[in-house]
Amino acid sequence: MTSPAYTKQEQEPASDEVTEVAPNILRLQLPISLPGLGHVNCYALVDRNGVALVDPGLPGEESWNALMDRLAKAEIPLKRVHTVIVTHSHPDHFGGSAQLREEAGSDVLTHQSFSSFTAEASEDLESEIDDLNEDEILERWKRRFEEFRATPWGTRREPPPDEAIRRFIQMGDSGGRRFLSPEATIRVNDGDALSFADREWFALHTPGHTIDHLCLWDPTHGVLLSGDHVLPTITPHIAGSTDVADPLATFFASLDRVAGLDGVTQVLPAHGHPFDDCQGRCGFIKEHHAERLQLLLDAAEATGDAPVTEWMKILFRERSWGDMAASETFAHLEHLRVTGNATSRRDDDGLLHFLLSAEPS
Repeated sequence: MTSPAYTKQEQEPASDEVTEVAPNILRLQLPISLPGLGHVNCYALVDRNGVALVDPGLPGEESWNALMDRLAKAEIPLKRVHTVIVTHSHPDHFGGSAQLREEAGSDVLTHQSFSSFTAEASEDLESEIDDLNEDEILERWKRRFEEFRATPWGTRREPPPDEAIRRFIQMGDSGGRRFLSPEATIRVNDGDALSFADREWFALHTPGHTIDHLCLWDPTHGVLLSGDHVLPTITPHIAGSTDVADPLATFFASLDRVAGLDGVTQVLPAHGHPFDDCQGRCGFIKEHHAERLQLLLDAAEATGDAPVTEWMKILFRERSWGDMAASETFAHLEHLRVTGNATSRRDDDGLLHFLLSAEPS
């Protein structure tokens, strides 16, 4: 039986192999099952004090058992994990952090702006769920997501799939709280110096994929831990948000920043394989989004004044329609509005409409 061909590195299933990808840095691949992704890279930064783990995967038994297997292969006792570094607020990156905090006493390091929407949405749930069965918790979860707040473009937020919620609920006595409330014990700011793997790193705040995205830069060895900011064969999702005036321009500025780092010899991404052409990959990702902007402008006359969910259908295939596709579409439309190629208005139902023009107003 032949193995399936994966056109994108990020889709490849997790290998149980442990490899040294840079001095004192081990790559541990953990399994995930998310659209377009088959693994997350958890990097072990080994030093005389123990180990820091970068992005310890999803919460849940499968990922935890895989992490324990990889640590055993690397001959790293769990008690030696002194720090968990979380690059950003998505559960395939922060999910294992609370259990590591509980079982190894690890610190959890994030950017200063780290904030999980799942934690916000569940703020009032923890006092309610102890006396509920799984189905009741599931319904409370979904209702809380839907009622929590509207998207910036005026629709109600979509809860995670039922299967995903059930997986987090089934995490034993914690009732899923490890997923709901990841807590940082160390928060860093842009430019802060950090010591891991017996050398100095610098924190780089790279908003775009998320507002709180964090990369780590080691100028001595030329190593960039890029999280989801720069990936080898897919372009990361751009979070449409009202927290910044122009989410896409913010992402472009973050790309320019890492592309301008002097002496990058190796990029260690959260998905896919390590690569060396940081500048070239950043340029390709920017070019991809420029093409997406042009797609919207080319559809301006035929689409007219329309809500974000209609413009979304121009950029994404039907199988991808939903909050994430709408979020990235919103980021592109907002960029066109800021640059003078679009106007926006809200209708009586609160939906945000955009009207595009190829000529800046």
